[in-house]
Amino acid sequence: MRFYSGVKPALVWLFLLGLWGFMQGAQAAQLAMRADEVEMNIQPIELDAQERQWIRDNPRVTVASLQYPLYLFQDERGQWSGLNDDLLKRISAMTGLQFVHQESFSTHHMLEQLQSGQADISTTLAVNDERKAFLDFSHAFGGAGWVFVWRAGEPAVHSLGELAKRVLVLPARHALEHSIRRDYPSIQILSVKTHAEARALVESGEAYATIENEIGAQLFPSGLLKVGGLVEGKWEADHLSVRKGMPELLSILNKALGAFSAAELRAIRLKWLDGVSPVPTPSIWERVIKLGCWAMGVLGVFGLLSLLWNRRLAAEIKHRREAEKGLGDQLAFQSALIDAMPDPVFVRDLQGRLVMCNRSYEEALSVRLEQVQGRMLFEIDAMPKATALMLHDEFMAQLHTRKTRFSQRQLLFKSGPRHIYQWTVPFYSADGKLRGLLGGWTDISQRRADSGCKCPH
Repeated sequence: MRFYSGVKPALVWLFLLGLWGFMQGAQAAQLAMRADEVEMNIQPIELDAQERQWIRDNPRVTVASLQYPLYLFQDERGQWSGLNDDLLKRISAMTGLQFVHQESFSTHHMLEQLQSGQADISTTLAVNDERKAFLDFSHAFGGAGWVFVWRAGEPAVHSLGELAKRVLVLPARHALEHSIRRDYPSIQILSVKTHAEARALVESGEAYATIENEIGAQLFPSGLLKVGGLVEGKWEADHLSVRKGMPELLSILNKALGAFSAAELRAIRLKWLDGVSPVPTPSIWERVIKLGCWAMGVLGVFGLLSLLWNRRLAAEIKHRREAEKGLGDQLAFQSALIDAMPDPVFVRDLQGRLVMCNRSYEEALSVRLEQVQGRMLFEIDAMPKATALMLHDEFMAQLHTRKTRFSQRQLLFKSGPRHIYQWTVPFYSADGKLRGLLGGWTDISQRRADSGCKCPH
């Protein structure tokens, strides 16, 4: 009995480890089954009359498709496959559109197809200013970071600043090329056709580094190359890009993407992206040795764990309190900073409800945040009803177009007409989802009166 009581805690730990492993496998199996259910249970989405007519007039949509492993590629039978193809198949079932792939051989070639009208959409283009001139982009449905790839044996690359006076090789019209040329003019950029050519030049030493999507960079044998950290401040959100002049198609695609649940998107991504860098399957003997080491390790450290637990718990509590204090200090600073701004500033959500505002806003409209928070502009008695309704409609239209707005205008407040400079800017969460509007105004009439200006308004 004494022996049993001595080893009982160790047996409990071994049981918990086994249970944890079983739960991980069960969760993976459940998500895989969910991916199959996603493909089988697809409901049509509701479209308006104009969108349905557009589909009848344009049943086939040409997709400029570049080989982009896991996202979009041709299998051994020459059929297009991958994460993005699964996405298009679901959208096809939801809308009735037929997506026809037209192969592209480089990013530059794909952009030419879209510009010339040979193709209607693409599924693998990242957003940049050059592309916005002739493309519209759908809502984001995922994303990945950009990573540095350089030759093994060379100093690691952690930031673009470290590439000053060095050669960075990129496929022509790469999504980051324009911003790098603008912000880091000392970097020597060499253009090639494809990522494969870029990697080859880095391997040969003709270029110091290249930049790839973090998923794609893990798919090829490293050889002489090293894959490093993320490019700071850069994120490649996944969008469907549509050539300009097709607003109905863009609206249809956005409605289809909006119909995807988070679980559905997660299941599709898991199907293709889970295990991008798979661990080699160990032999039976290696598994037996590993299991034995685990058992011996658990039995050996269990006594130490019980002694160290209290100390670790105390340190964890202290660390959490410090983190909470730091977060509280940061929020207090941000609140003080916004309140210190002389001009009214406000934040509204996707329905136009007030999320927060500064004191200048409260003073300008003679309200308190506690009284108006969570309410739309026309629901409070702070402005003439016609002015409040007009501004609310403008906010809703701007959330739909997602464009920033800066304008000088005259608005009727309760205190009378004022000449103001108004600005409103859509803002997004870290995952690229639209969250609402940030806005404010400068009272030009008051500024002129304060400065003694007698110029006409």
